Amino acid sequence: MKLSPARQVVLAVLALVLLGLQARLWFGEGSLRHVAALEKQVETLTAQNAELAERNRLMAADVRDLKDGTEAVEEIARKDLGMIRDGETYFLIVEPGDGASDDQP
Repeated sequence: MKLSPARQVVLAVLALVLLGLQARLWFGEGSLRHVAALEKQVETLTAQNAELAERNRLMAADVRDLKDGTEAVEEIARKDLGMIRDGETYFLIVEPGDGASDDQP
């Protein structure tokens, strides 16, 4: 079957359009590979956001404790600053060292 030159041109143009669309589907922006990479990036960022949301929740709880009560402030003062209440006795237990400081006068 012989095609007229006009039909040959139309078929050639349609074939080029089809090849162009296929090339974009497989290699260009928005290709299957690009979409898969973006989905992986979304999963990674979602996991990071979940970790950060948990950290923010814990920090918000700490802020609430510090604003609402004196127990958290007292705990920090005792632990970090070594503070004690009136009437309490503070005992410092010194562990024996490696023996190097015991020999010095």
